[in-house]
Amino acid sequence: MSESLPIADGDSYVTDPHRRRSFLSKVFFSPKFMFYPQFSVIIWVNSRRAKRGVYGDAEWASSSLDVMRALENVGVRVEVTGMDNMRKFEGPAVFIANHMSTLETMVLPCIIQPVKTTTFIVKKSLFTMPVFGYVMRSRDPIVVGRQNPRDDLKTVLEEGTKRLQNGRSVIVFPQSTRSVTFKPEEFNSLGVKLAARAGATVVPVALRTDAWGIGSYIKEFGPIDNRKVVRFAFGEPMKVEGRGAAEHDKVIAFIRAKLEEWSEED
Repeated sequence: MSESLPIADGDSYVTDPHRRRSFLSKVFFSPKFMFYPQFSVIIWVNSRRAKRGVYGDAEWASSSLDVMRALENVGVRVEVTGMDNMRKFEGPAVFIANHMSTLETMVLPCIIQPVKTTTFIVKKSLFTMPVFGYVMRSRDPIVVGRQNPRDDLKTVLEEGTKRLQNGRSVIVFPQSTRSVTFKPEEFNSLGVKLAARAGATVVPVALRTDAWGIGSYIKEFGPIDNRKVVRFAFGEPMKVEGRGAAEHDKVIAFIRAKLEEWSEED
């Protein structure tokens, strides 16, 4: 049985600096040679569970934590702050975050799910993948085609509102693609629009996850750089007023400020 989430009852989490790394991860020049076999087993085992219909919310959070532990096993450090901001309000939320890598889609569930039942907006190709698709389908995600922006907007607003009204939070990455560079002009207001329509709370999330790089051939399987610290920060919750322009600006300001702060620390 997997361990319980170490930050479920606290405001922050930092990887134990004395945590033991696996011996082989110290031998191999690149951490990815130890991480991806662990990651593949986690996905395979939980895909089989999802296919059998025994992969629920608790199992999702647990398998997400397994991925985080696999990263820590090869020397990646993780820091999370602002967890208490998720406990300042009742009901579901729209979590609006920048998007850097595959890492956040794998690790955010073990941070958010124990506090707020949640799901993602996912592209159709992930939903139909042979192995990982079973996991995604079990999470009741909002599926978009990424071909017609107008149709995708309609889908997100309609389906996202249903999820929120049923008590399930939604994680939104407004950037069109993963990028290590944060460009506010490419950060659309989809998350705020969804929150406004559903009357839900907005929680800004800043993240830096470029320790898990973007692959040259398969984007999900990029280099793992354990010299970089993985960071997540949850901002103050907000209720959307009017069309949400002010709240959208506040989300952007929070993410930009955190990224600048982290750059200065490093």
